[in-house]
Order: sequence, then C-alpha cells, then structure tokens
Amino acid sequence: MGGHPLMAAPRRICVFCGSSMGFDPRYAEEARALGTLLASRGIGLVYGGASVGTMGVVADAALAAGGEVIGVIPEALGSVEIAHAGLTELHVVADMHQRKAKMAALSDGFLALPGGAGTLEELFEVWTWAQLGLHEKPIGLVDVGGYYAPLLKFADHMVSEGFLSAGYRDMLSIDSDASVLLDGFADYVPPPRPKWAK
Repeated sequence: MGGHPLMAAPRRICVFCGSSMGFDPRYAEEARALGTLLASRGIGLVYGGASVGTMGVVADAALAAGGEVIGVIPEALGSVEIAHAGLTELHVVADMHQRKAKMAALSDGFLALPGGAGTLEELFEVWTWAQLGLHEKPIGLVDVGGYYAPLLKFADHMVSEGFLSAGYRDMLSIDSDASVLLDGFADYVPPPRPKWAK
C-alpha cells in the first residue's frame, strides 16, 4: 500500500478522549482548544458522541465555532454517556466494535487527547490497524502536560525488547500543540510495508 503521494489535508479528524474531565483543568482547556482549532480549519470532528467529559467539551467547542461534529455512540451507552443532542450527525450503532469501525471509516486521521482505558483501547486499535496496513491514516497524541510521556516510554521499551519495530513506533506523532500535529498530518507517509506483507 506504500509508495503513494502525501495525503491531502484531512477533511475530518477522529478525536479519542475521555468521558471524564480528569483532575488537571488543562485537559478540558485543551479539548476546548482542539474543538475550536478543527472548526477554524474547516475540519470536521468525529468522536464518541457523548455530552459528558472531555468528549462533550471538544464537541461543544467545535459546534460553537461553527464546525461539523459527527458522533458515534452504541445504543447501550446512549443513556450512560448521555448522547449529545446538538450534533451535526449522531450515529447510534449496535456495539463498541461498530462504533470504532464507523469512527475510523468517517475520518482521515486520529488524535488522542488524555483519557482512560477506553481512549487507549481506541488508540491502540487504530495503531494496530495501521501496522497491518488496514489504513494509512496518521495518528497523533496531544501530549497535555506530559500525559503521554509514560506511554511513549513504554513504546520505546517494546522496541528495545523486540516486540515493535521502530518504524511502527514512529507511526505515533506526539506534540503538546495540536496544530503542530495537524500540520504534520498533511505530510504523513505510512511505512512502505505493512506487517506480514509478502
């Protein structure tokens, strides 16, 4: 799948983030700034469809700035995570597997804000899919206050222990400034050979 020209500027970005706010107020501030940034660049937001936590914050900010916001939420979580009522589009799907597949299909790239196990699960799935050549979309970590530093240290440990190639480690872009990550997305070129390629 490699050997192609650089991708065009993304039309929609999938943002993984928390159904909680976290303790540091910078997490909500960065979510708000990211929603505003995406709308200001004419980039649609795709996210988990909830009105709570930093999920709600990023969606509200993008909507307030006139942006397109598409939510994808499983039926079972519609009442728990409280589905956002004011979105451009809300897709209600059967389960978490369909949620992640739909979010990925609607997006040209992925950004992860600080979040918990669900955020990491979504991040690791699209990272794995990229390694397998199932998509060629860029992935970025918005490193608010060094939140993702331990994860990157562990990724380096996976490389040093022979479980991850350095090229796949480098599929994860990281910066404290989301605008830097978005700028880099337009220049993203995936590794030339997906894992297990003949």
